[in-house]
Order: sequence, then C-alpha cells, then structure tokens
Amino acid sequence: MRELPQSLTPPHNGDAIETEIQLSRRSVLTGAGAVALLGVAGCSQTLDLPSLQLDDTATGSIRPVRPSISVDKNITSPDVMYAALTDGGFNVPKVPYLKVKPEFRRQIVVDKTGEAPGTIVVHLEERKLYLVQPGGDAIRYGVGIGKDGFRWSGRANIQYGKEWPIWTPPPEMIARKPELVKWQGGQPGGLENPLGARALYIYQDGRDTGYRIHGSPEWWSIGQAMSSGCVRLINQDIIDLYSRVSKKNPVVVV
Repeated sequence: MRELPQSLTPPHNGDAIETEIQLSRRSVLTGAGAVALLGVAGCSQTLDLPSLQLDDTATGSIRPVRPSISVDKNITSPDVMYAALTDGGFNVPKVPYLKVKPEFRRQIVVDKTGEAPGTIVVHLEERKLYLVQPGGDAIRYGVGIGKDGFRWSGRANIQYGKEWPIWTPPPEMIARKPELVKWQGGQPGGLENPLGARALYIYQDGRDTGYRIHGSPEWWSIGQAMSSGCVRLINQDIIDLYSRVSKKNPVVVV
C-alpha cells in the first residue's frame, strides 16, 4: 500500500523475538548416508562440510558436494512460526496456516536468484520473496502484490524500516476511497493498520519510490494481487524478515 514519505531517520531495529523451537531442516544426502543437521545455535550460521565428496568412478574424478549450507533455527514447523505472539504491546493472532498454500509459507529453499547474500528478491509472478543467504540457500516468504497498474519493479535498496508504522494514505487513494480522509494525518500503528507489524521503505537512487515491503493483518491476501502496489507479508513473516535486514539491503523486484 503506497503512502506518503515519512521521516528519513532510520530507527533502531528491535531485537528478534526469541522462541524455543526445534530445527526442521532437510538433510544433506551423500552416497555414504545422511548427515543430520541438529543442535545448531544462533539465528543464521553456516555449516561447513569439507569432507563430503562424491567419487565419480565413470570419470575417475572427485566431485565436491555443495561446500556449505545456511542453517537457521527459526525456520521450523508452521505451527511454531505462525503461532500467536506479543510484539510491541500488540497481541498478534495466530495464523490458520493450513488455509495458506504450503508454497506461501516461510521456508528455506535452494537459491535460484543468482543475487548476492543479503539481497531481497521479489518475484511478482511467483508471489514470493527471497532473502538470499550465504551458502547457496534463500529464505522464501509468500507475498501479496499490487493489482495490475499499481506495481513497481526494478533495483533499489531498503533505506530504513519501522516497527508498527504509521500509515498515511496518499491523496490519490483518498480520492478513490473518500472514507480514508480520516487518516490523512496518519493512522497509528496497530493490528488494523494496513502496514502491519513492520515496514521496509524502498528507495531508488536516494528517492522514495512510495513502495514498501510490509506486514498485513490480512493473511488470506498472500498469493493474491490486490494491494495498491506494495509487497505484503503475513505479520509473523515480516517480523522475521525485518529482524534479518538492515539499512541499504539491496532489493530486486522482477
């Protein structure tokens, strides 16, 4: 949802929410068996596997297996990731994740973007957002996107982010929906705010594009093209994404 530019002073990101969870991660398979990835501590680490090699007897060569895998303890079962939580004084309700298509739930996937680690890639046609990780993986989130005629694409960066941001509808939106005039001075952050629990502000060449990556209380809109141009995530997912990015993270929208 587009809004008027706000203060350019970048806030201090809040600490990531700490949750006792269990690691649920695909195993690394070799000809000799499987290596289970268990007991990994910290938000984002790299597990080096230099000893894993495949002996290609057909060519007489040794082919190394992927040298490292990004492991994140916060990527786990949906009932944990989408549970109710208290954040910033607000009680964020749980998400009935079984009503969300599995491909739109947060998960670790093999990176196919070719972008550098730390890059946020939004694939409009897929309705998915990728946060590229070291080691050849990406964290993937389902997103809702803008309706036809309201989308933006290109390369930019995250200028700053806000927790429970104020939403200010632009004049053209108020013209389309006069009932929004009550928020022309800004709607306070909260559970009913269209920007949800977090917002990341997209700038290109030092200028505000007017587009945001933000949360949404409307979890059912994920996978749909129904916003006024912004990229929206489930509130639990934007809280997770926000904890992983910082000012100047590259953004690619394709």
